[in-house]
Amino acid sequence: MSLRLKLLLALVPLAVALGLLGLLASATTASLGRQSSAILKDNYRSVLAAQRMKDAVERLQDEAVLTLVPGRGLAGSAPPAHRAHFEAELKVAEGNITESGEVAAAQRVRDAWSRYQERLDRLRTLAGSPDARALFFDEVDPAFVAVRDAADGVLAINQDAIVRKSGQAEHAVDRLNRTVVAASLVALLVGGVLSIMMTSRVLQPLEFLTRTVQRVGEGDFEARVEVQGHDEIASLAASVNAMATRLSDYRRSSLGELLLAQQATQAAIDSLPDPVVVFDVGGNVLSVNQAAETQLGVALEPSVGDPLERVDASLRAILQQVRTHVLGGKGVYAPAGFDDAVRMPTGEGERYYLPRATPVYDERGSITGATVLLQDVTRLRRVDELRNDLVATVAHEFRTPLTSLRMAIHLCIEHAAGPLTDKQADLLYAARADCERLQRMVDELLDVSRIESGRIELTRQPVPPSDLVADAIDAPRGFAGDRGVRLDTAVVPDLENVVADRERLDLVLSNLISNAIRHSSDGGVVTIRALPLDGSVRFEVSDTGPGIAPEHQRIIFDKFVRLPGAPGGSAGLGLSISKEIVIAHGGDIGVSSALGHGATFWFTIPSIPAPGDDASAA
Repeated sequence: MSLRLKLLLALVPLAVALGLLGLLASATTASLGRQSSAILKDNYRSVLAAQRMKDAVERLQDEAVLTLVPGRGLAGSAPPAHRAHFEAELKVAEGNITESGEVAAAQRVRDAWSRYQERLDRLRTLAGSPDARALFFDEVDPAFVAVRDAADGVLAINQDAIVRKSGQAEHAVDRLNRTVVAASLVALLVGGVLSIMMTSRVLQPLEFLTRTVQRVGEGDFEARVEVQGHDEIASLAASVNAMATRLSDYRRSSLGELLLAQQATQAAIDSLPDPVVVFDVGGNVLSVNQAAETQLGVALEPSVGDPLERVDASLRAILQQVRTHVLGGKGVYAPAGFDDAVRMPTGEGERYYLPRATPVYDERGSITGATVLLQDVTRLRRVDELRNDLVATVAHEFRTPLTSLRMAIHLCIEHAAGPLTDKQADLLYAARADCERLQRMVDELLDVSRIESGRIELTRQPVPPSDLVADAIDAPRGFAGDRGVRLDTAVVPDLENVVADRERLDLVLSNLISNAIRHSSDGGVVTIRALPLDGSVRFEVSDTGPGIAPEHQRIIFDKFVRLPGAPGGSAGLGLSISKEIVIAHGGDIGVSSALGHGATFWFTIPSIPAPGDDASAA
């Protein structure tokens, strides 16, 4: 006997119980329907007829009232249609006698109606005469009340019958409900118990099969299923035993060891909380971890053509960019800072991911793929934003008291508050120098705040590079003279103009020159150069200082970075501000240095062809 037939037989007791229950429910429903139909047939039609008779006689009475109005008499007019309506409804009531006393009530209505019609006809003949008023109040109105009361009698008999029969129906419903519930419980209990017993007996071999499959899934490939019979379960058990045998043989092979290594690798990347995507040498998605599937929506399924099609467009673009970078042989991809983070909107708010990528090599050193890690830096970025907001707020609040303090010190130095001793003057000069240094720090903090909030505006115009260099070295000449540092310039003649904000670029050059002077020893030389470079002008500021270590060159343009041994008096924001200004101009900035051989800071600004050049004409 097949498993399907066994299961069908196990369901027979429950099917029989449900069938009997359905028959009982059908009989109960039919009984309730008959009771409701009886109420409608026996009483509701009479109630409706009585109501309509009352309505018709009231309309007739309204017509009769008009006979009392001079000039509005109804003499000679046709009988109102309300008489026909009353007569029709009275015949309905007389033809639907179902209750005790209803015959006498209907006869009372008939008698009262006849009297009322007779008096109403007399009133119509006297319409407009003085006798009409007396006839109406003495005879017509009492006859009207008699008709209405007689109709109310028919109405009351049938309404009482409806209430009585409704109560009887409710008792019958309660009785039938209890019967159905009891029968349902008995049927379900008996049918369910019998079906469960038969099903359990049929499916008992599946329990042995399930336990064996679990053991095989846990790595016990020596487990076997022992099931007697020739049904589908027995066939499945034989297949499971054969599968366990093959798995046992497979595990002993080298291919099995390779599979275990792959599973261990997948488990390792699945344990990472950040999304990881592995590409093969052709750029196709080879593997992903669970974080990439849940956070990014990467779908590594056969039914999905492109696994990255559900990924946010900005994240998909950065994945492709990083993949191209690594597979193109450019080595490891590392972000420069939080500015490289990619924003992705989610249901819980915006999240930021910082991409990192490393190539995968084979034993011969050839690139066989790329592993891309998207580090979730949402929390770190928010902390950085809070820090920037705090710094901007504090700097803005410092500005007003600092201005007052500088003004007060200046007035004291100018003897506005009275003469000063030499000692007092020295202290005030030192305080003024500290105030100026503090003012520069506050200005730098506010500049950083404006740049990061996008409120910095550039006034671009064509500027000769030689003019930029000349303006930039004027201000620090005194500082260079105090330090014994010589300033040299080397500007290539006939350079193309650059389109730039002159004031902002002057700030960049001044920052670089001041840093070079500050880090140069006495007798040193700071050289400012301007030279052409592929459609741009490259500005360089070189010094003869101690140089910058390679590990510090990566972070020197970050905010609040001060190198070990650097002179005091700076908040570490000058180079960060310079970088943002250069990037806003569409240029680039960097540093090249070696310990003991000075440093060269450089930046590029796009140039424009000079008037009359071929490029300009084109």
